[in-house]
Amino acid sequence: MYTGKIIFSQVMEMLPWFQFNQCVRRYGGNYKTNQLSCLSQFYCLSFAQLTGRESLRDIVTCLRANRNKLYHMGIRGNVSRSTLADANTKRDWRIYSDFAFVLIDIAQQLYANDDLGIPIDNLVYAFDSTTIDLCLSLFPWATFRTTKSAIKLHTLLNLRGNIPDYIWITEASIHDVNLLDSLIALPNAIYVMDRGYLDFARLHTINLSRAFFVIRAKHNLVFRRLYSRPIDKTTGLRCDQTIILTGYRTASLYPEALRRIVFVDLERKKRLTFLTNNFTLSALTIAQLYKKRWDIESFFKWIKQHLHIKSFYGTSENAVKTQLWIAISSYLLVAILRKRLNIQVTLYTILQFLSVSIFEHVSILQALTNSDVMDQDACQPKQLLFKDL
Repeated sequence: MYTGKIIFSQVMEMLPWFQFNQCVRRYGGNYKTNQLSCLSQFYCLSFAQLTGRESLRDIVTCLRANRNKLYHMGIRGNVSRSTLADANTKRDWRIYSDFAFVLIDIAQQLYANDDLGIPIDNLVYAFDSTTIDLCLSLFPWATFRTTKSAIKLHTLLNLRGNIPDYIWITEASIHDVNLLDSLIALPNAIYVMDRGYLDFARLHTINLSRAFFVIRAKHNLVFRRLYSRPIDKTTGLRCDQTIILTGYRTASLYPEALRRIVFVDLERKKRLTFLTNNFTLSALTIAQLYKKRWDIESFFKWIKQHLHIKSFYGTSENAVKTQLWIAISSYLLVAILRKRLNIQVTLYTILQFLSVSIFEHVSILQALTNSDVMDQDACQPKQLLFKDL
């Protein structure tokens, strides 16, 4: 019979607590704290994410129902709704932001050798954002429109393993293209973006960094063709051209040659035009790279469906950002757990298992490799799966 730690404690053992304590000390998180430490707060909100708790009252009720197990979970001190609410409001959200980036670094190393599905050696990133709607009367600080509030989650997703490389949380009123100013382009890396990021001055900055981009072109693009390459139209390609921009402003913003590729998606019957500064890869590979961009849409959909970020445990900016960063940390934690234990089930299955077994005294590795769990995982509908994770 297994007599070791409960499943929640086994999951939390995957986290680098030395780095967590460094983040806490950096912002004085435990200064004059008598009841609920930063670690206990992180445990409580991680528990809420992994089990799908709807409110602070829901979190506290579930924890108090298992009061005899709180010590074994690592939660010290009194857990009450007011104490947790005060911690979310007053404790610096940057503690959990910095710790999330520690987990990002760990997860990237674990997934660095994952197959991209396209035969290239470059680092490939997708850059996009998703909007999280908020109530204007409760969240007036999150400016968006006159009738609603919202925040944006801007994400640079490494498509090898679908692990975020960097995340920015901003007010929704900030346009996506402005975040390109915060992007530090790596030489030889490929950045895949939708046409909302089409800004030729910023794209030229990426080009000067010796990085590559693949982006959708707008219909009103003004250009002159310099050269056309032969293509195989049975693959869906319609043209592969070298062009220069001839627009009044665009010609000066991006004075170098670009590659223009037109591809027809035969299944969706949609004509797509791509611009890139990469003249080495085949035109079909460029089209396949843009198709991989949809992985970031799947990432956003997965996060919104399976983590608790649609309703919040507090209304202050600090409380919202604290919850978001701990939600991101929970996603990364499950991804790290899956890779370290080398278990061949999806993140969805792991979360479902944790949501109902978090207090059980059972080996998590044995439970997740159980044949019944594996059979259930194989029967999940495709839309509930996030790639191979």
